[in-house]
Amino acid sequence: MLRYAVNQDKTNDFTTGRFLSMNSADLDFDQEHIWHPYTSMISPLPCIGVVSANGIKLTLHDGRELIDGMSSWWSTIHGYNNQRLNNAAKDQIDKMSHVMFGGITHPSAVALSRRLIDMTAPALDRVFISDSGSVAVEVAMKMALQYWVAKGQMQKTKMLTVEHGYHGDTFAAMSVCDPINGMHELFTGVLNKQLFAKAPQIGFNQTWSNDDIEPLEQLFIAHHQDAAAMIIEPIVQGAGGMRIYHPNYLTAVRQLCDKYDVLLICDEIATGFGRTGKLFAYEHSDIVPDILCLGKALTGGYMSLAATLTTKDIAQEICRTKAGVFMHGPTFMGNPLACAVANESLAILQEGHWQLQVANIERQLKQEFGAFNALNCVQDVRVLGAIGVIELKQAVDMASIQQAFVAQGVWVRPFGKLVYIMPPYIITNDELTELTNAIYQVVSAL
Repeated sequence: MLRYAVNQDKTNDFTTGRFLSMNSADLDFDQEHIWHPYTSMISPLPCIGVVSANGIKLTLHDGRELIDGMSSWWSTIHGYNNQRLNNAAKDQIDKMSHVMFGGITHPSAVALSRRLIDMTAPALDRVFISDSGSVAVEVAMKMALQYWVAKGQMQKTKMLTVEHGYHGDTFAAMSVCDPINGMHELFTGVLNKQLFAKAPQIGFNQTWSNDDIEPLEQLFIAHHQDAAAMIIEPIVQGAGGMRIYHPNYLTAVRQLCDKYDVLLICDEIATGFGRTGKLFAYEHSDIVPDILCLGKALTGGYMSLAATLTTKDIAQEICRTKAGVFMHGPTFMGNPLACAVANESLAILQEGHWQLQVANIERQLKQEFGAFNALNCVQDVRVLGAIGVIELKQAVDMASIQQAFVAQGVWVRPFGKLVYIMPPYIITNDELTELTNAIYQVVSAL
């Protein structure tokens, strides 16, 4: 017997697989039974029901539309319901939605890997396709560890990084997230102990001083013999605080890695594919990482997919261990459906329109976010590429501010003291103004 009866109006019939709309009963069920990211099951926040999305707008169950300022956690760079991405998915699903990647390859994976190699630095010519951003980071860390095992330096097991970083929610990834102020503090007792330096302090457009790299340099001096890799989010620290730092810091990181024989992992899950105004954020510093993690916008936000790229030398060294192979292999690695959509998403990027789109967003955000500096509740305003950040003096009440944004007709999801947006690249000037005006109305009321 079914535990929950089908809605009487038959709009949602899970016995036949038809889900045509949502009503209050659906939302009540969601709040009681479905565990959303970073939410309490004791006092869960109510969710809004989204029944469709197109362009930059989300359509709610009650017919209202919201301008999406978050690109669904920074991923839907081409907007929703993009016909080119739709067609890529439809074409692929009629051929095959999935096939194991062990001992089998397929055109979508080959085409995607070709594009990734073409778009990134020439040295990064080995591609490992995985399921999600956190897994891409896990893969990168395992690559670094297995590399040093192959080199006979078994003691190099630690990761160097900086405070305020965020690299994902799986266990290895959590170990290199900020250990004090990060969202994973309660797991401190069971995570591998990694090596943290003070985070970069000098902003993107501020005057550079070598003093900023000194804490990290001291960490390298003390621990390079035990360090397998340095992992860092290039230029923008995302979920750890939306901090935008000076490109010279990343240049100095590359120099330290070279000097002390430590691999450099750049985590571009959030910053990759144009978000900062460069195709990849490491290009702001004119450096090349040894290992590169990509995800989020890889498929244009259509489905979960990630990639970890490295060099021929590192890949071949990894395979000189006793195992003779790299020890990782997700079931859905190289999923054809996801690869096909990702390949088309990258094709859109390679046409180059994103450069003008992101430059226009940056210019407009700098102009319209300037008004926030006059508000007493605002601590700082930061803009880079298609990223706009308003740092408040006090943390927001998520429940009330979320409702206020929805009432203004926008979707913005703050965290802590940060109200920020990363809109789809296709947003128009008028839509962006509507978004920033709505944010101003809510923030000024604080």
